[in-house]
Parts: sequence; structure tokens; C-alpha cells
Amino acid sequence: MSLPNCPKCSSEYTYEDGDLLICPECSHEWKEGETLEEVVQIKDANGNLLADGDTVTVIKDLKIKGSSSVIKVGTKAKSIRLLPDATDGHDIDCKVDGFGAMKLKSEYVKKA
Repeated sequence: MSLPNCPKCSSEYTYEDGDLLICPECSHEWKEGETLEEVVQIKDANGNLLADGDTVTVIKDLKIKGSSSVIKVGTKAKSIRLLPDATDGHDIDCKVDGFGAMKLKSEYVKKA
């Protein structure tokens, strides 16, 4: 019987310990048939990791769709909520000072 490779590091040297499979190279433990879920990490324009509740600052003038208003550079968005499964690239849900609730792309903000 052949054991599956480690889902975390792809090592072929896995072994069984009771009902668990263990990788000796990265110490990952899992049950057979269990899959490793990818954790999506959202980063700002400078590469800093963002988390729910952070405050971010806009780094570029952003036009608001359907309006003649513009969000200026330096505008803060408080208490952000991350949307890791956003398909349109707008992965931050927040309230922008003076504009209200909206979604932003993480590539146009930096952590404050």
C-alpha cells in the first residue's frame, strides 16, 4: 500500500501513526482523505499583511463609479473587512471617511 504525499510540502516520506498520516519533513499531520485548505492572505500595496479591523490609507486618487466624486490620496478607511473570495478584485469592504460604505482593491491602499 502506497501512502499519499504530504499536502503541505509534497514530501513522499509520509508515515502512519494510528489513524493519522504524518510528514517527517514539515511535521504536518492529517487524516487520509482530508484536504489542506488554502488560506488567502491579502496584502496592501507595500506587501504588509492586512487583517479585519485594520485602518488603511488610500495611496492613489480613486474615481467613484457612477459619480463625479474622487477619493483623494491619504483618505482613511477604518475597520476594514477582508473579502478573500471576491471575484472582481475588490477585496476590502470598508467605510471611507466622507463617502460611506464601499469596496476597495488592496493594491490601492496601505496599512495605516
